[in-house]
Amino acid sequence: MRHEIIMSGFGGQGVLVMGQILTYAGMLEDKNVSWIPSYGMEMRGGTANCSIIVTNRPTGSPMVEKPTAAVVLNLPSLDKFESMVRPGGVLIINSSLVDKAVQRQDIEVYRVPVNEIATELGNPKMTNMVALGALIAATKAVAIEALFKAFAKKFAAKPHVITANQEAIKKGYDCVKNA
Repeated sequence: MRHEIIMSGFGGQGVLVMGQILTYAGMLEDKNVSWIPSYGMEMRGGTANCSIIVTNRPTGSPMVEKPTAAVVLNLPSLDKFESMVRPGGVLIINSSLVDKAVQRQDIEVYRVPVNEIATELGNPKMTNMVALGALIAATKAVAIEALFKAFAKKFAAKPHVITANQEAIKKGYDCVKNA
């Protein structure tokens, strides 16, 4: 099992945190992981992305060139990463901000209204956790329980945000699982 994942969106959407949580969850499951962030000088509002590898085997390089999955939270991210997903891979699209049709027929595409779901849950800042839950339902890279634990560890100093974000992960997960 080897998952090579790209996550991308505008700076401020929590893309890098989403990647960190997935990486921590993989570590909690004793998997080999890597996480490489990338963001423009603008940060908030500029493009941000990260590459994550989660695998049961040793990995020689942290580079992701042909991802098995991608999460795109905005249109520029779809334009950049759709063609990179390897055939048979998974593409999670934030349908709240991206209404462009996908050109590929050789990948699984899940359109998830992450902004609307996060807003319904009471906090638009949870869009990244909704998207992360959707990714896990589609790829099974880690168990959802590992995501819950990883989030709780990362945000231990902010216990008031843990339950709501775990609910956001679950909503995203259920959106794909029930598709």
